[in-house]
Amino acid sequence: MPLTKDAVLAALSTVEEPDLKDDLVSLGMIRDLVVEGNAVAFTVILTTPACPLKELIRQRCETAIHRDCGDEVTVEVQMEAETTTPEAQIAQGGASGVKNFIAVASGKGGVGKSTVAANLAVALAETGARVGLLDIDVYGPSVPVMFGIPIDEKPRVNEERKIIPLVRYGVKLLSMGFLVDPNNAVVWRGPMASSAVKQFVNDAVWGELDYLILDLPPGTGDIQLTLVQTVPVTGTVIVSTPQEVALADARKGIKMFEKTGVPVLGIVENMAYFTPPDLPDRKYYLFGQAGAQKLAAEMEVPLLAEIPLEQATREAGDLGAPVTVREPDSVAAGVFRELAGRVAREVSIRNAEAPATQPIEILHR
Repeated sequence: MPLTKDAVLAALSTVEEPDLKDDLVSLGMIRDLVVEGNAVAFTVILTTPACPLKELIRQRCETAIHRDCGDEVTVEVQMEAETTTPEAQIAQGGASGVKNFIAVASGKGGVGKSTVAANLAVALAETGARVGLLDIDVYGPSVPVMFGIPIDEKPRVNEERKIIPLVRYGVKLLSMGFLVDPNNAVVWRGPMASSAVKQFVNDAVWGELDYLILDLPPGTGDIQLTLVQTVPVTGTVIVSTPQEVALADARKGIKMFEKTGVPVLGIVENMAYFTPPDLPDRKYYLFGQAGAQKLAAEMEVPLLAEIPLEQATREAGDLGAPVTVREPDSVAAGVFRELAGRVAREVSIRNAEAPATQPIEILHR
């Protein structure tokens, strides 16, 4: 009996997308199916280039076809991606081409939030995703140093008076640090900082992006509120360290985003443990153990990653190249790549289950 497209589709309809909990055919993820004799070729359209399960999906497709159509069938599977975006999302200005806005936040300073944001952006870009990084920590911008941007290199402005982001390691970059003297403090009241945030979001030429990573200042103040009023934030990643003083503030950050209707994608525990280079099998929990894991369980959100305290991470940031680029074989770089896959996965699940986040209106009484 000759092999048919219907038979192949019937086999593929038994393959479940692990995160979306439905089969590939029903989800419309099978494209360009060709059957010639005993040869089958088709494309699986993933929900993100950073999908950590792509090889598992490929293997399950091949297994299903061989099981239902015969071991003699040759199978060629191409994997492509069309990053999903929340249904009915409406972004304004230069951000209109951004599919997902991912806020990286923390309840307090000093927990490594900017390091996480920088390496998350680079790791996503390495998968082929189109990524931007907007540093809106107005009072303490870190992106210029972490990406090695010289003091005299500034973003250009086009004929429409729109800001053109700089590009490093495949990531489009904007930061207040590009526009002010790094030796001077930014002494602004809240409305001025909020105005700068709106300009960076709406008056920049971001183009088509799968993810715009938003590196927020610590806390729950004006800039966070301005952000959720300005753009439909797809979700937020909360960064903490294991000790209780950081977790208490992280808990407040989660509550703030819940109150503003922004989904929390999960928690990242930075500086989770220290492993001496000469004792690779040892872990020393200098700041406590499993604090973020307990908080994630309490708040019913995923624990996305436990990032080790590594000298290479600090050195890389100081030398102007995130550790994912400068030390790609380090333990921390591997964890950041896993984090990128998990964040992309949580975004895809969120986009499949919920409509776009609505920018909030804050009324003053």
